[in-house]
Amino acid sequence: MSNLTEMGQKAVAAKYDLQKTGTEKKNLALCEIAAALRNNSSDLIAANQIDLAAGKEKQMHQGLLDRLMLDEKRIDAMAAGLEQVALLPDPVGEELEHFVRPNGLQITKVRVPIGVIGIIYESRPNVTADAFSLCFKSGNAVILKGGSDAIHSNVVITSIIRNTLVSCGINPDVLQLIEDTDRSIVQKFMKMNEYVDVLIPRGSAGLIRNVVENSTIPVIETGTGNCHIYVDEQADFEKAIPIIINAKTQRIGVCNAAESLVIHEEISDVFLPLLAKEMHAHHVEMRGDADTRKILPDVIPATQEDFGKEYLDYIISIKTVKSLDEAIEHINQYNTGHSETIITENQEHADRFLHEIDAACVYVNASTRFTDGFEFGFGAEIGISTQKLHARGPMGLKELTSYKYEIIGNGQIRG
Repeated sequence: MSNLTEMGQKAVAAKYDLQKTGTEKKNLALCEIAAALRNNSSDLIAANQIDLAAGKEKQMHQGLLDRLMLDEKRIDAMAAGLEQVALLPDPVGEELEHFVRPNGLQITKVRVPIGVIGIIYESRPNVTADAFSLCFKSGNAVILKGGSDAIHSNVVITSIIRNTLVSCGINPDVLQLIEDTDRSIVQKFMKMNEYVDVLIPRGSAGLIRNVVENSTIPVIETGTGNCHIYVDEQADFEKAIPIIINAKTQRIGVCNAAESLVIHEEISDVFLPLLAKEMHAHHVEMRGDADTRKILPDVIPATQEDFGKEYLDYIISIKTVKSLDEAIEHINQYNTGHSETIITENQEHADRFLHEIDAACVYVNASTRFTDGFEFGFGAEIGISTQKLHARGPMGLKELTSYKYEIIGNGQIRG
């Protein structure tokens, strides 16, 4: 029997144990785990330093190193995410619908856990705690396969969680981590449909494509983020520039960072020089179309590839348009269905943008960086779904549940 098979069997057994565990006990365990993460932060940081050193030796990109890094502040945020999940309503058992048929059958639609969830992810060790907390609160067992870049961090986080679960009287196999870093293990994991009910990939476009194309387990696709900001001809510049700087530079290695700007030509001659000054101050390289370069000759020429690229770097593409229609068409052509923003004081333009842009999250006068489970009040998040079936956008507790019908009769038979 392979190790993966054993893990699958343990997860199936653990999911049934967890489904008997009440909300109060789950919430207490989440708070105890949060405290344990804070109390063991020095061990976790030490493990993370090993991962960071290996990443630097491999010349890992700065954006990916940022995703990998843990410090006291990020560990505290990780713990706070667990505490917030503990405060959220338990979705399990929620009555979604109730009706009575003419024959007297009483039918109730009830929210239930999915079962066993598999998650494949890269670099970001906070995903280990986030994923566990949401799966646990929603009654699901979870098997995690993190990237080799964060293996030491993930092992320590998992150990802290499992040890705390034992002390709370809960089956620790509700969380299991695949520690084998051989790439072939991912291919085997993706074929475990006998045990795993749904698989969620989080990471690079290559990782997500590999899972979508090769998994025999149903997949919820969390996509890459080529996020746009459209600066309308009726934009307030005092809002626009801080929003762009925040969306582009607050954290470059995240999927909700802005990668592309679309500027209306009527304001480009005034707005672009103001923007360039701020971009230079934040060391952002601009790549623009021909109209942009007429105003900013020093800007690097943008290619078609630039308009569709998730840089995860201090780089941004710029496209000048003649109308809102052209802006919407451009964004819908090149976006990845993640997060898009319009900066405008025109309510009609805002409404059209909201209704016509095809993305999971569409904003008016706000940074794309808010596409996040914590920011939406979901506690942590399992990922940002860019697909349209079952879940879309930040995935919280309810997105990790299914439903069943409970039917009560009094001797009815079908004629």
